Amino acid sequence: MALISAGLAVGISDRSGSKGSALLAKLLTVSSQTATRVSSIGKSSATAFGVLASISFCHFLNDMLQSVIPAVYPILKEAYRLDFKQIGLITLSVQLTASLLQPFVGIYTDHRPTPFSLPVGMAFTLSGLLLLAFAPRFGMILLAVALVGVGSSVFHPESSRVARMASGGQHGLAQSLFQVGGNAGSALGPLLAALVVLPGGQRSIAWFSAAALLAIIVLTRIGVWYKSHGAVRAKAAAALYHSAPQLSRRKTGVALAVLMALVFSKYFYLASLTSYYTFFLMSRFHVPVRSAQIHLFVFLGAVAAGTFIGGPVGDRIGRKYVIWCSILGILPFTLVLPYANLFWTTVLTIVIGLVLASAFSAIIVYAHDLVPGKIGMISGLFFGLAFGMAGVGAAVMGWLADATSIAFVYRVCSFLPAIGLLTAFLPNLESGYKRGGA
Repeated sequence: MALISAGLAVGISDRSGSKGSALLAKLLTVSSQTATRVSSIGKSSATAFGVLASISFCHFLNDMLQSVIPAVYPILKEAYRLDFKQIGLITLSVQLTASLLQPFVGIYTDHRPTPFSLPVGMAFTLSGLLLLAFAPRFGMILLAVALVGVGSSVFHPESSRVARMASGGQHGLAQSLFQVGGNAGSALGPLLAALVVLPGGQRSIAWFSAAALLAIIVLTRIGVWYKSHGAVRAKAAAALYHSAPQLSRRKTGVALAVLMALVFSKYFYLASLTSYYTFFLMSRFHVPVRSAQIHLFVFLGAVAAGTFIGGPVGDRIGRKYVIWCSILGILPFTLVLPYANLFWTTVLTIVIGLVLASAFSAIIVYAHDLVPGKIGMISGLFFGLAFGMAGVGAAVMGWLADATSIAFVYRVCSFLPAIGLLTAFLPNLESGYKRGGA
């Protein structure tokens, strides 16, 4: 750059005197600004593992708090004399508030970044937990879990954006690190509920508000990083997409529809396990509540472990292959599960959790690549769809369980992974985007 500037200086000064000097000053200013931009983009390419660890930790806390809700269903069912339809309505309330708001939050933040929306969203979760601990009647329980859902609707789109900003181009790895925090929290929630809420009763849920307060503190610090470095990283990432191949609107629409069907399959089936697995174990094998919650913890732990696999593997071999294996690959295991004994039920659910969980990170990053520049909208849409499908699934299966039995619900849901055959209609995106490093 210095040699080029010197050459320009000689040529311009020879030709036009004072006018040449003015032009030279402008050129030197432009070249200096260009060098600064290149330097900024270079710095933004590094993976910010500290930020990824922090946002993953907050995801851990957020989803841990959310998972406390289904874990205390047996306590709420007995205390308020609820039937399975009302249990399904509780899940529907928290999931629908999360799912309906998330895409709108994502669309808004795509156009107007709001770094400090993350701690504000966690404040909704904090208020919902305190209300749930002291709710006097069923209607207040619905309001409390809805507030938790609102907090989640703000958290997921923006935190997913932070993870992508901090990825340094390793989008699958970043999304998996982010997701594994959430799934680890989901796994730990039922165990903590068994240790804290079962002995202490409904009011002991208030102790979990301390975790929400800790998350608010960490998210405030992340907001400071987002405000300082996020814009540079976002511009650098957007620049890498200019040379990427663009699909037609029709192909993009078909691919998004297929991804949504796959998310429906994944989360409708997961709802059968996260919401009703404890009841299934108690009904079929006559295990006590504490034992059933420990089994749920083991399953959710397998989900957390499987989540980390999908992203890095997708970075290496392609996200479409991960989606193929994770959705359709569990079909033999889900078909056998309703007929297995307690030991094999535990083994099968671990396998199902490991394999099925690898799909979501791959689906999210694939969708980001499919519609570049719309990180918030896509994250909000798919996280919202995931929560919505889980909520609708829980409500439908609650009604079906009341009409038939929990065992019948598991037999019906065992066919859902066959929807994974639709993966054949997804285009191959990896070759174009890997060249860009995006």
